Amino acid sequence: MNISMDLIRELRNKTGAGIMDCKQALLDAGGNIQKAQDILREKGSVGAIKRSTRETQEGLISSYIHSGSKLGVLLEVNCETDFVARTSEFSQLAKELAMQIAAMDPLWIKCEDVPKEVIEKEKEIYKKQIQDSGKPEKVVEKIVQGRLEKYFSEVCLLEQPYIKDPKLKVKDLITESVAKLGENIRVGRFARLKVGEE
Repeated sequence: MNISMDLIRELRNKTGAGIMDCKQALLDAGGNIQKAQDILREKGSVGAIKRSTRETQEGLISSYIHSGSKLGVLLEVNCETDFVARTSEFSQLAKELAMQIAAMDPLWIKCEDVPKEVIEKEKEIYKKQIQDSGKPEKVVEKIVQGRLEKYFSEVCLLEQPYIKDPKLKVKDLITESVAKLGENIRVGRFARLKVGEE
């Protein structure tokens, strides 16, 4: 059976599933778009788990220039296909992330990016701050861990509270887009430039 590209595109727009998944579902459903949606929905839970490990070679470079042109951000956001990279939802997410970076000035994308020596130095500082408190070692460790997590929420983009809805972390915002668009999405790299800053 020959499945037209228009039919595949229509199913993809309705479900956010990958092109090959849409084609296979349409083949399995004999070209019936409703049945194909059901087939994709049945497979959906498996697909969602697999998404986070999939390659992200496509995407776009987004920019944000703050009013007054004294502060700007260049940001690379990656996804799996060029199709998703060209959607308005993906562009909007990239813009939101660029504004987040402009406003909150993160130093790294995720916790794993923070150099070990920086983490150790932070822990040392926190331990010194509470060393005379007389608290037991286990309590001190918990306090240090808590302060370290707070530090990550200030300096790591994905851990920061989202500026438009502080109940959400930036990583939650990205997860919502992954669910909507049906593809793995990740922040590639960014540069934040401010006039007069070294």
